[in-house]
Amino acid sequence: MDDFKEFCGIIGITNHDEAAEMAYLSLYSMQHRGQEGAGIISSDGRQVYRHVGLGLINEVFEKAETIRGLKGRMAIGHTRYSTTGSNSEANVQPICVNSKDGPLALAHNGNLVNSKRLRDKLQQEGAIFQTTTDSEIIVHLICRSQAPRFLDRIQEALRQLRGAFSLLIMTPEMLIAARDPHAIRPLALGKAVDSLVIASETCAMDLIGAEYIRDVEPGELIVIDKEGMKSESIGQAPCRKHCIFEFIYFSRPDSRIFGEYVDKTRRKLGKQLAQEHPADADIVISVPDSSNTAALGFARRMDLKFELGLIRNHYIGRTFIQPHQEIRDFNVKVKFNPVGGVLQDRRVVVVEDSIVRGTTLRLLTSMLRRAGAREVHIRVSSPPVRFPCYYGMDFPTRDELIANTKTVQEIQAFLNVDSLGYLSLDGLLEAAPGDPCHYCTACFNGDYPVPVDDFSKTQHES
Repeated sequence: MDDFKEFCGIIGITNHDEAAEMAYLSLYSMQHRGQEGAGIISSDGRQVYRHVGLGLINEVFEKAETIRGLKGRMAIGHTRYSTTGSNSEANVQPICVNSKDGPLALAHNGNLVNSKRLRDKLQQEGAIFQTTTDSEIIVHLICRSQAPRFLDRIQEALRQLRGAFSLLIMTPEMLIAARDPHAIRPLALGKAVDSLVIASETCAMDLIGAEYIRDVEPGELIVIDKEGMKSESIGQAPCRKHCIFEFIYFSRPDSRIFGEYVDKTRRKLGKQLAQEHPADADIVISVPDSSNTAALGFARRMDLKFELGLIRNHYIGRTFIQPHQEIRDFNVKVKFNPVGGVLQDRRVVVVEDSIVRGTTLRLLTSMLRRAGAREVHIRVSSPPVRFPCYYGMDFPTRDELIANTKTVQEIQAFLNVDSLGYLSLDGLLEAAPGDPCHYCTACFNGDYPVPVDDFSKTQHES
């Protein structure tokens, strides 16, 4: 499908009699962040237990005894996407190694832009890698550090990283959470009775009855052990550059990220979009599901009816068998179907969160017209995406991004729509909560907060 992918979601739980079960349920809530592999590692205070596999959460943990075998009161979990050619079980996290400090497990959300240089240096020094992920580099750096304390070794390793990392590190007796100084990817801290929970999104906490406390701060190292929780610093000056696309597309609308609810922000995006690009139309529909709340905001500001004009099939697995006979637009039809009774002879505004290559949206437009729509107007609740992301999203190359090679007018002609309007970058930042300077907008303007020259030639994924 013609969309973006977020590489993964992570969860950590301490001091809970059913830690692995809670991690399993939390991963369900974050299935949207990764659908190609998942894993959980638990600890009983003496040893660790691991189960990982390819597939959706329910496929990896299909048998109840699998979860029961993950013993202990502490666990970390991970669900992931991979880039092309890297979808192998060897790359599924959490990673687990036996180090000089004993068992060490790690789960990582984000991408390191200096991974090639670090990997090359480690290999020259004799390191042997079992995966193609940049996450394994972090493990090597920790294990090869000569710093006296275990926490010192972690801090020394993390200070060498450039890019995005929201991390969970677990030993038999300790859980550590860390976030890069730019806090590019989300990471939240919560509490459920006597248990502490750390997750990529707060929707994972809601499911297991945990209460959101705060975000892990930029450059912060949270250490949880039998003595309680303490906060340390990685040692680099914090400089917030949150990924704005978490609000636009990735995070669930019921989650709270970067200190604000996603649903609230997306409604503001829709209202701002309507203010910048109003449309003379009868109804507003969304491309479900990530555009739903932005479409509601657009409809509210335009005083138009919001209708369900496209129905999404939520039961598509990782793969599906295409029929031998040719069915027009099959790849899109298997995911979306138009509602003819809603669309017939209507002037329709379609709110979409972003346009990547434009191929899916062009097919959807064709389907809407065949279903009876008299006019189709596209409104996009983000600016044109012209640059790839190197911090943890599976973007196409720059040449594959339609907004990099075509003007708005040319994209409108390509989509065969009656009008096309994108939210401006200023409008996006005005609708986003907090200081506009605290967001990474590199995919729109090429202003990368961390230099990416080392990463743009050879990519590794987490």
